[in-house]
Amino acid sequence: MAFANYKLNNGLEIVVDDNPHCQLTAVGYFVRAGAVDEPAELSGVSHFLEHMCFKGTPHRTALEINQQLDDLGANCNARTGEESTVYHATVLPEFQGAIVELLSDMMQPTLAEEDFVTEQQVILEEIAMYRDQPPYGGHEQIMTSYFASHPLGQPVLGTEQSVSAMTPTGMAAYHRQRYSPSNMVLAAAGRVDVPQLLQDVERLTKHWPVANLPPRQRTTVQGHSGRQTLVVPQANQHYVLQLSPGPSLHDPDRYAARLAAMIFGDDTGSRLFWELIDTGLADVAAVGHYEYESGGVLMSMLATRPEDAEEVWETFERLEREFSDKLPTERELQLAQAKSIAALCSANELSENRMFDLGSQWSTYGEFKSVDEVVELYRRVTLADIRRVIERFPTTHKQVLWIGPDGESCSAE
Repeated sequence: MAFANYKLNNGLEIVVDDNPHCQLTAVGYFVRAGAVDEPAELSGVSHFLEHMCFKGTPHRTALEINQQLDDLGANCNARTGEESTVYHATVLPEFQGAIVELLSDMMQPTLAEEDFVTEQQVILEEIAMYRDQPPYGGHEQIMTSYFASHPLGQPVLGTEQSVSAMTPTGMAAYHRQRYSPSNMVLAAAGRVDVPQLLQDVERLTKHWPVANLPPRQRTTVQGHSGRQTLVVPQANQHYVLQLSPGPSLHDPDRYAARLAAMIFGDDTGSRLFWELIDTGLADVAAVGHYEYESGGVLMSMLATRPEDAEEVWETFERLEREFSDKLPTERELQLAQAKSIAALCSANELSENRMFDLGSQWSTYGEFKSVDEVVELYRRVTLADIRRVIERFPTTHKQVLWIGPDGESCSAE
């Protein structure tokens, strides 16, 4: 495999992981535009703009975009998060030029008022849908409570108020600023015709407007502790969400934190699994480590029958205390390392996953670590590293959200 990176005159960076033995080509535009970049009055604009990029360009209608994707047999989608928006597609190698042209065209949407109004209603319905479906509505609530005024506390979808008040003019201004080529990365993986890719992208993007965008400021996260209840009358189960601090994307301890989370709360073979899932007490009992540029969080989620909620919560808190007081065993660490490395290697067998890994790394760090390098970082984690992470990021400083059909049944302490 051959990794290479290039930078065009307009500031757009192109990163490639070429493997001539692959049967597919995956490409994606990674835009440094997410919820953390939005002023309060434009909360949700990054996600809204993601929708609008599929609604038409000066050269194509929405119908023509979808028809061409079908013609190419493309697996195409987009996603918006707290810190980025990604537009991606996977095709047969002979369609590389066509999909690069289409995705590049979509990066300069028309933002027609009629389409804007239609998608505005779609997003408002999406906000209402997630609010009514536990535990999804709870995720935004606990993120807002934990991060408070920090930009990471701003909901990706926005709010009903901010989305309703948004205008095409405000969105267009945001697009001009955040979708500047110097704020974007094009990643390609699988079987890639690199000379053709560079030639095409330079031609297709040379007319893009360039904005002088200052680097994103990293504001230190100060997580807020607390306990809340969210009553969802139609809920059939009880859910508990918990956030506690963890390493950021730039913290070397993030690999140890991922392994610690796996030892404690992976969906198979973890301490939570054996005590809560294997015994039938809970349907879901999992912990994951989520990393952002400004900080990280350990996110725990429990789901159980109402009559078991108190016992499940007491067991979870007991296991949490034991994990802090008693160092994991060498055996537990080895199992977590093996699972993490196997999952990493398995995922990178797919061109699409390699493209995501490549684009995400370059957008965040401006460099690329190969699978072998990341595997070695996992192998180097020791029990002393696990202990250091546990001590640096105690779960006693946490935000907890109980979700259930009534307030009284969410009263376990």
